[in-house]
Order: sequence, then C-alpha cells, then structure tokens
Amino acid sequence: MKFERRDLDKLQWYALLAIVALGIAVAAVWWSLGGADKARVERDNAAKHKTQIEQRLAQVRTEEQEIKARTLQFQQMELAGMTGPEKRLDWTELLRDLQRQLRLPGMTYEFGPQVALETGQAVGYVYHSSQLKIQLRLLHEEDLLNFIAHLQKAAKALVLVRHCKVTRLAGGNQADGAQLVAECTMEWITLKRTSGTKQP
Repeated sequence: MKFERRDLDKLQWYALLAIVALGIAVAAVWWSLGGADKARVERDNAAKHKTQIEQRLAQVRTEEQEIKARTLQFQQMELAGMTGPEKRLDWTELLRDLQRQLRLPGMTYEFGPQVALETGQAVGYVYHSSQLKIQLRLLHEEDLLNFIAHLQKAAKALVLVRHCKVTRLAGGNQADGAQLVAECTMEWITLKRTSGTKQP
C-alpha cells in the first residue's frame, strides 16, 4: 500500500482531532475529580455541622434535666421548711428539745454567721450555710448517733456533719453521769429565692 500526500493530509486532521478529543477527555476527568473533591469537602462540612448541632442538643437536654432535678430538690426542701430566711430560734429550740428527749447530760453550742454558697441562678435560688459548733456530754456513743439522726430528721434545714470527735471524760464518774464528750462541727444548709423570682 502506497501513501500519497493527500492521505497524509487526511491523517494530520485525524491526528489533530484525536489530540483535541484526548484534551477534552483529560479536561473532563480533571473537572470531575475537582467536583468530587468539592462534594467531599461539602459533605465533610455538613457532617461536622450536624455533629455540632447534635452536641448542642445533647447539652441542652442535659441542662434541662439538671434544671428539673434542681427544681424538684427546691420544691422538696420548700415542703420540708428548708427555704426562706434561716430559723435560728426554731433551731435552738429543737436542740434543747432533743437534749431533753434523749436525756443528754449536757450541751453547749454556737451558730456561726450565715454565708452564701453556690448560686443557682438558672432556677432562681441561692444555697446558704450556717455553721454549728456543738459540744455534747454523753452517757455512751449511741447517744451521739441518736442525736444526729433525730436532728437531721427534724431540722428545718439540711444538716451535714462535717466533723465529730469523741473523747472519754477524765476523773471517773461525773456528777451528771456523763462518760464521754463529743465535739462536732455541722453545716445547716437552707435555700433562699433570689429577688424577683417566681415560684418554680
């Protein structure tokens, strides 16, 4: 087979068309890869945004549960008379009544000033603490346990025992029959509603 010049001219055009077609194919592949990268970035951004929304929603639900729990706690303390201004007169009467009921040989005590603790602004109240330092003369150790149990049950406050030390009285038999002395520090916790807050 013999090629003539005319045939070479035709082949040049076919070669040129093949090169153009190859260029278009390469451009199409490059464009599709770029589109895939862009789609991947958009997908990753959407997934990240979705995760952020889910985390925020979980946080809001957690905060809502905490508020509900604190509101319930407030309502329970309110029903138990542990809210509002501290009731020191009632507290001192309770201490004397318990001493008489449990027949404790002796008791001295002192309440410290009331101080504000953690605020619960989200639900409109503030915890307050009044420290009690008390010394009890006891016939035996069980007297102290009974006293604390009765106190925590009857007090118009949440009574937390922070420290107790029990020692044996020196000098044998005491005139009042006491064998031991207990020195305790307690926290009396109450709640006060912040100003301008409505009932939960």
